[in-house]
Amino acid sequence: MPVKLSVNLNAVAMLRNRRDLPWPSVTGLGRIALAAGAHGLTVHPRPDQRHTRNSDLPELRALIDDEFPQAEFNIEGYPNEDFLQLVEKNQPEQVTLVPDDPAQATSDHGWNFIEHSAFLTPIVRRLKREGARVSLFANPETEGLSAARDTGADRVEFYTGPYASYHSDPDRMAAELEKLGKAADAAFALGLDVNAGHDLVVANLPALVKRIPRLAEVSIGHGLTADALEFGMAATVRRFLKACGWP
Repeated sequence: MPVKLSVNLNAVAMLRNRRDLPWPSVTGLGRIALAAGAHGLTVHPRPDQRHTRNSDLPELRALIDDEFPQAEFNIEGYPNEDFLQLVEKNQPEQVTLVPDDPAQATSDHGWNFIEHSAFLTPIVRRLKREGARVSLFANPETEGLSAARDTGADRVEFYTGPYASYHSDPDRMAAELEKLGKAADAAFALGLDVNAGHDLVVANLPALVKRIPRLAEVSIGHGLTADALEFGMAATVRRFLKACGWP
């Protein structure tokens, strides 16, 4: 089965938040994305709510439950107590834990699993008791993946920022792709499933999917939203699905 596409709505929310107005509608654009074939929606509700707001989450949960029950809700964030309570209230199918400082503009590195395993293990256990699949944001390297598995997590999500950043340097891009591929191979060998995300676009998805054919999910926000300004959300979702290998 081709890799599933989860549409990250943070960029839509950031645009909305520039004005004290309800548009563009985060829920409305989420509905269009799911109707066009996206397999899920992703949000990253940061403490300052500069992107997705906490009040968006119940609306998105209801959208999926009422209109697209086959889709998944993925909430990502740093696992402080406020975040964990927000997750427990909104019951996502997947929780992606990231090691972000609250002041970071965006997620730009994965966990040090060896250093943070004692911190992550009880959190993973708590989330799985709620019925959520747990994915841990990871650097594309093999070191520490066994510690990630030992936390009880189901998946790792590899940070694809460096791969995407070399879009004008084919040799370095190919090297980063192989780095991602080797890390994914190591994760699979340990029994972990693999997601990927950050700065993925239609142009760089096919090579990633070819190198990691067992890739479970990509979560895409910035590049997809940028394309939606040109092509519209529905057409953009269909373009990304095709790049992921869907007919």
